[in-house]
Amino acid sequence: MHFYEDERLALFLDGANLYGATKALGFDIDYRRLLKHFQEEAFVLRAYYYTALAEDQEYSSLRPLIDWLDYNGYTVVTKPMKEFTDSSGRRRTRGNMDIEMTIGALEIAEHVDHIVLFTGDGDFRPLVEAVQRRGRKVTVVSTMTTQPPLIADELRRQTDHFLDLASLKDKVGRDPAARPQRDVEPSDDGEGGGNDFD
Repeated sequence: MHFYEDERLALFLDGANLYGATKALGFDIDYRRLLKHFQEEAFVLRAYYYTALAEDQEYSSLRPLIDWLDYNGYTVVTKPMKEFTDSSGRRRTRGNMDIEMTIGALEIAEHVDHIVLFTGDGDFRPLVEAVQRRGRKVTVVSTMTTQPPLIADELRRQTDHFLDLASLKDKVGRDPAARPQRDVEPSDDGEGGGNDFD
């Protein structure tokens, strides 16, 4: 990899974008392994996970993941999803975290040597450029192996290093054998038990 042992890293995970990329690649992230992998490469000062949550739901399927991340080395940043009606009258939700991630990265840039962005969203190109102007390196983690590629061309051109998520599968993917058997054996209440994040 292209990190130095004494480099100070900050990881920025765009939750929705990362989920979409791993789903397209056919694997799940083991967030404990992901953090450990980067800690073995360099000094991880902070690891941030950004996601929007549906306001009106009593229980979100993201809640167990967010709680686990909060207690296991990640700083979780959330905000409520906005609900709107599109031009054809359908109710939709939007939960863009671009501004929050941008502010977070610019605030920490003076304290780190290298920022790692887990996103393929081209809207982050100006952020990458701004961080580089501050003398910091930026690595973007997304994928080119899907059709179409999930990384915007302008983002890939701007970044110092591009790391294909597919190449990290063996290092940060969840071992399918370690997954609880909840999908096979539902509990009495119809929902699976067990914790996917241990």
